[in-house]
Amino acid sequence: MKALLCIMCSTIPEKYSSKDWLSDSDDTDKFEWESDGEASGEAEPSSAPALRNLDAAGPSTLDSNGWANGEAPSTFLIEGYVGMGFPKEMVVKGIKEIGHSDANALLELLLTYKVLAYVPLTLGDDAAMGIALLLASPPKSIEDDDDLDSEYWDGDDDSDGREPTSDGSSDEDFQREMSEKDKKINSLVDMGYHKDEANMAITICGVDAPLYVLVDSVCASQAAGEHEVTGRCSDSLGGRKKARLMEESKKKRKRYGGEAQGSRSPLDEESMPLPRPMVGFNLPGDMLRTLSRRLPKQAIGPPYFYFENVALAPKGAWAKFSRFLYDIGPEFLDSKYICAAARKRGYIHNLPIESRVELLRRPPKTIFEAFPHYKKWWPCWDNRKQLNCLRTSVASAKLTERIQRALASSSNPPPPSVQEYVMKECKNNNLVWVGKNKVAPLEPDEFEYLLGFPIDHTRGASKTERYKSLGNSFQVDSVAWHLSVLKDMFPNGVNVLSLFTGIGGGEVALHRLGIHMRTVISVEIGEVNRRIFRGWWNQTQTGTLIEIADVQSVSDDMISSFIDRFGGFDLVIGGSPCNNLSGSNRRHRDGLEGKHSALFFDYIRILGAVKSAMRRM
Repeated sequence: MKALLCIMCSTIPEKYSSKDWLSDSDDTDKFEWESDGEASGEAEPSSAPALRNLDAAGPSTLDSNGWANGEAPSTFLIEGYVGMGFPKEMVVKGIKEIGHSDANALLELLLTYKVLAYVPLTLGDDAAMGIALLLASPPKSIEDDDDLDSEYWDGDDDSDGREPTSDGSSDEDFQREMSEKDKKINSLVDMGYHKDEANMAITICGVDAPLYVLVDSVCASQAAGEHEVTGRCSDSLGGRKKARLMEESKKKRKRYGGEAQGSRSPLDEESMPLPRPMVGFNLPGDMLRTLSRRLPKQAIGPPYFYFENVALAPKGAWAKFSRFLYDIGPEFLDSKYICAAARKRGYIHNLPIESRVELLRRPPKTIFEAFPHYKKWWPCWDNRKQLNCLRTSVASAKLTERIQRALASSSNPPPPSVQEYVMKECKNNNLVWVGKNKVAPLEPDEFEYLLGFPIDHTRGASKTERYKSLGNSFQVDSVAWHLSVLKDMFPNGVNVLSLFTGIGGGEVALHRLGIHMRTVISVEIGEVNRRIFRGWWNQTQTGTLIEIADVQSVSDDMISSFIDRFGGFDLVIGGSPCNNLSGSNRRHRDGLEGKHSALFFDYIRILGAVKSAMRRM
């Protein structure tokens, strides 16, 4: 293979062997191997591996910075391949694709790229079909999606700059990150930290995090006894530089402190990093990570509270959530580590985290575990093992028909251009294979199963309403993992104040955990959601359900009367609307100032009223 590629490369005209290996031209007579100018802005895996082995299946090894296997190569390595005659951009792309540990594989890939920079110009109808399909696909920003992610495609949901996509950043940014990462690793090693600890800190906090934040991450400092401990503290060498950085960190905390709800996080509102991978404080069956945290004094005491929202909110949103919720750091969890579908969410709560218990019925972790009957028609070149985030709408019949026509008119297997188009749409829309060359969206009952709801939970509503309600719901298995600590704490059951109840994801989680709900005060404005939740409650529960439509109508006096009547609340749970936070809302993504997402402040107001009333009991 390598010899053949070398022979082919030697015949390539010079004008195609370097600058034009990746075309940004809009000229439709030229086949573009990968268009960085694609309107979608999505991180797609290169088709090169498919050419090498179309039958190969397995998880992507790209990390969230686009580096294969999490490896950040040095600039010297890149320059070495440039010296062999490969363009720097091509080398960077190759390293992003497969890493640099296997020099032979990387060289073969670079030779393949070089050939493909020229060969597509001579392709025939198959390439033309691929071009036509790509151009026929409506432009779609990555912000069209609330959550697009899978184990085999690390296309992040938002282009807000916090979590770059695997191929979305420029090559210059990629090289800058590599150099900056090397410098920071060396700085931390000079302070006495182990290289692995330095790497982990940069993975968690991001390469742009200041050194004092990285030191905090490694040491898991508990300054003032008010911040989470997310790792063990290194007792190795320190020296003056380390002491100076720790002092700077303490000064930062002091500067952000002194307000009503406790001291500020050392990270400001524009730089709160998202963890990579997004695995929360711990996962079911994960005994390797020993995490603990110490809550601010104001957050301790009844009731327990649990707040949820989309993880990839606009910059500053989660810092604000945290500030108003007693400076508790968020727990970010992508449900792909729990079940077969991704769902990146952040949770702020004051629940214990040490004694969580997994549900008895474990959710399926892969597509075929959930739906084995789809394996019959699944093509070998579709290597998805998990689904992306389940959204509030599904693909149209026109799209699935267009895909079927494209496949029917192609060879078997289809050429890379057609595969690329089909895979893009399948990933974006969670399409599954239901026949020969035939894809279809998931049905509402399949949504219910993946999200942890009982089958037919939403039945009775229209199909459109079911998709909308399910797309806005909790992922029940993830929430149950967090709430499982309540089972032993409240053997006689709980009183719950449920804000923004939706279709009852929190309540279904408690029910599946075997926690009796003595009373639930449900606040939900959607009539369809209330009808769905009430139907489930009447079928499964014996406690008292009181329904309120508008969260803004819940007054302090009303809260006091409920507490007097029921003896207080054990849990306040809810996720305020994400309409102005989600990447799917391109017109009104106004953050917490938006009309709907500003209802978060009603969550804060009501939680404060509950805490005040319960202190007076």
